Amino acid sequence: MLQVIPDPGFGIYVHWPFCKAKCPYCDFNSHVRERVEHDRWRAALLRELDHYADLTPGRMVTSVFFGGGTPSLMEPATVGALLERIAARWPVADRLEVTLEANPTSVEAGKFRAFRAAGVNRVSLGIQALDDASLKFLGRQHNAAEATGAIELAANSFDRFSFDLIYARPGQTVAAWEAELTRALDYAVGHLSVYQLTIEEGTAFFPLHARGELVLPDEDLAGDLYEATQTLLNAAGLPAYEISNHARPGEESRHNLTYWRYGDYAGIGPGAHGRLTLDGRKLATRAHRAPEIWMERVERDGHGAAEPEPIDRAARGSELLMMGLRLAEGVPLARIREETGRDLTEFTDPAGVKRLVEGGFLEIGDGTLRATHEGRQRLNAVLAALLA
Repeated sequence: MLQVIPDPGFGIYVHWPFCKAKCPYCDFNSHVRERVEHDRWRAALLRELDHYADLTPGRMVTSVFFGGGTPSLMEPATVGALLERIAARWPVADRLEVTLEANPTSVEAGKFRAFRAAGVNRVSLGIQALDDASLKFLGRQHNAAEATGAIELAANSFDRFSFDLIYARPGQTVAAWEAELTRALDYAVGHLSVYQLTIEEGTAFFPLHARGELVLPDEDLAGDLYEATQTLLNAAGLPAYEISNHARPGEESRHNLTYWRYGDYAGIGPGAHGRLTLDGRKLATRAHRAPEIWMERVERDGHGAAEPEPIDRAARGSELLMMGLRLAEGVPLARIREETGRDLTEFTDPAGVKRLVEGGFLEIGDGTLRATHEGRQRLNAVLAALLA
C-alpha cells in the first residue's frame, strides 16, 4: 500500500517579546517594559514579514502562531494588520489556523472578541496550575479562579482553544497531580499541553536549584507523574500525539505539527527562529533577541535577522529525528532519505537501531520509524544512542 506522508505545511511564527512580569521558570525571550510603542512595533513586524514574503513567494501558509512573551498584550489592530498582510503576500489555506497565546491576566471578553474579529481562531492559555499556592510558586500573576474564568471565556469566544499545565513541581504527589488533572479535564475540550518542570540556566529558579533550595521530584517520581498523565488523558480521549501535547483526533495544533514534522516556517520578531528551504538548501534563520536592537535593525535593514545559516544534510537528518520522534506518528523513512540523501541504515548505526528496537524503545513498520511509549519517555537517551 502506498504510504501517505503528511504535509508539514508552511507556518508563520510572530514573536511578541513583552510580558507583565518574568516567570521564574521561563527561559523564553521575554522582557518587561513599562511602555511599548504599539504603532512602531506594528510597522516593524510588518516590515520583517515583507522581508520573508520576498524570500518565499507562492508558499501556501497553513498556520500562523502569535507567541511570546504575552501576545495577548498586543493590540488586536496589530494582529489584524499582520494577518491582512500575510493574506496579501502569500496564498493561505482554506482552513488557516491562527493561534494566539494568552495569559489569564491579559484577557477579557471585549479583547477576545476583538482578536477573533481580527482573524484569530484558536487561543492557547498559559494556565500552568489550578491551585493558588502552586501559581504563586510559579510566579504567575493570576489565581485559580481567574484561570478557570479565562478558560471559560476562551471556550465561549473561540471554536478551538488549549491550555498549559506544569507538573513535577516541588512536593507534588501523584495523587495531588491526578486530582488537579481530573479537574482540568472538566475544562479541556480538544487540546491540553502538560509540561514537566525543568530548571533552565538564566532563570530565577536556576540559582535556587543549584543551592538546593528548590528540589524537584526525583526521576522515579517524575516517571510516575508522567505515567499518571498518560493514563488519565488517554482514558479521557486526549491521547498524546506529542510528548507533552494531548488532543482529540483532529484537534492537534497544526502549527506545532509543522515544527515536529520538520516543515518550513518563517520566524518574525525578536529572537524568532525559522527554517526555510530555498533553492534546495535548508536554512536556519534567527533574529536578534534584544527588542530594541531588533527594532533598530528592522528600521535600518528591513529585518532583524542574522545571516541565514545553511544546514547540511547530516544536521538536517538529526533535526528531523529530534523533532519527529517526539510525535506518536513517528518519522516516515522517506523523509529521512529526502533530508539526508541516505536511508536510515546509512544515516545511523544499524547496530544501534537494532538495539533500540530490541530494547522496546523504537519500532519500524509501515515505512515509519517511531519511538514507542517507553522511548518517548526517555527520548533524550534514545536520540543520543541513535545519533551517536
